[in-house]
Amino acid sequence: MSALTPPTPAPGSPPTPAPGSPPAAPGTTGALPEQQHAPGGRPGVALLAALLGFLIITVDVSGVNIALPAIRSSLHGGMAGLQWVVDAYTLMFAALMLSAGAFADRAGARRAYALGVALFTVASLACALAPGIGTLIAARVVQGSAAAAVMPASLALIRQTYDDPGRRARAIALWSVGGSLAMAIGPVLGGALTETVGWRAVFLLNLPVGALILGLLARVPVSARRRVPFDPAGQATAVLALAALAYAVIEGGHAGRLTGSCAVALGIALLAALTFRTAEARHPAPMVPLEMFRQREVVVTLSVGFAVNAAYYGTIFLLGLYYQQLRGMSGTAAGLMFVPTAAVITAVNVLSPRLADRYGRRPVIVWGQALLALAMAALLVLGPDTPAWLVLVLLLPFGISAVTVPALTALLMDSVPGHRAGTASGLLNAMRQTGGALAVALFGTLLAGPGDGDFSVSGLHLSLAVAAALLCATTLLARLLLPRD
Repeated sequence: MSALTPPTPAPGSPPTPAPGSPPAAPGTTGALPEQQHAPGGRPGVALLAALLGFLIITVDVSGVNIALPAIRSSLHGGMAGLQWVVDAYTLMFAALMLSAGAFADRAGARRAYALGVALFTVASLACALAPGIGTLIAARVVQGSAAAAVMPASLALIRQTYDDPGRRARAIALWSVGGSLAMAIGPVLGGALTETVGWRAVFLLNLPVGALILGLLARVPVSARRRVPFDPAGQATAVLALAALAYAVIEGGHAGRLTGSCAVALGIALLAALTFRTAEARHPAPMVPLEMFRQREVVVTLSVGFAVNAAYYGTIFLLGLYYQQLRGMSGTAAGLMFVPTAAVITAVNVLSPRLADRYGRRPVIVWGQALLALAMAALLVLGPDTPAWLVLVLLLPFGISAVTVPALTALLMDSVPGHRAGTASGLLNAMRQTGGALAVALFGTLLAGPGDGDFSVSGLHLSLAVAAALLCATTLLARLLLPRD
């Protein structure tokens, strides 16, 4: 799930194979005998259930961004607290995405999806009832963990329901477009609810939707279960490394110096990363096979995915605060400012495969990134009195640059063996989420500066410049290392 650009499943393969696991032997399904599923069933019901799950975990990202100023005012949390409200969700989503596919296969798509939706719904209630910023952040951790289970299980549910490849492709296309639309309506819905009812309503909205999904799942056939190995050491060290790094960036930035706790966090992040590498090298079925990184196409696509999402997530975080804290817009007005860009991104996602077919994936990836870097640079003119129409015009290149992600995903899928498609897809989505989480950590720090102060224009400009520089670096990387089509 990227900002305004939904994750793309592995084309031509089941969306959620167990990361690192070999394919089933010919003539076998790998399913446990007592849990064979009935293919087909009620495809419309299953698709609706899958789509609604994708909607709520996506709206929860974009809608909460608009609610951040109200959360800060209500719970008296500083900028660091707001960063953790976003990153607690995104970091868990990113880290657990690596093994969520294996969980969906082992538990069965319907059961895994139901568990994920139920946990997400309960966590949403905890968010809505949170008496303080610390409680809200803890509930967001649980929400992000549940969302990581919902994402691949929703795709697996579609995969099991639609046996015909053509109908399945159309169903997945609807699922993807639904994610884009959710990112478009999320800011508007979040702003309107925050302004009229209060920020807690953004989370309460998930309760009836979650109940509806669980009711629909009762009419969906039982899913097959597979014997899939887990990689607990790799998963634990991945979570620890990302969380420790985010802590060091957020807390160290607001302190204005490298404090003792930040130094310890950086040490833990480094140690966890090294342990992760060792665990993956020794595990018989690692969730991240290290040999994948020997291919330059894999390294480049993961790097580009990280940079693109850092720009998307980071900019949405910045603009949500810019519209309300610096320009004094209402929550609804701030949400509406995102709609034109989201509409452009939805259209571009549809056109991207055609452009890649005509001009090649490499040019689309290179020029898409270059356009996004220029969009970041153009936003450097933003100030308290910048006309709203000019802001919308400056954001158009930001939307058009979304052409990069579908071409990037297709290139990665073609660069790995078929039985690694699910692993590669999960790894790319995890890297994209990580890029967004670390961007929020860094940009929020730059916005507030030492002492956790108020929104600053200089911090906004510095954040945009960092995003542009990162994109320039990955554009050059793609230009030099990706093979010509």
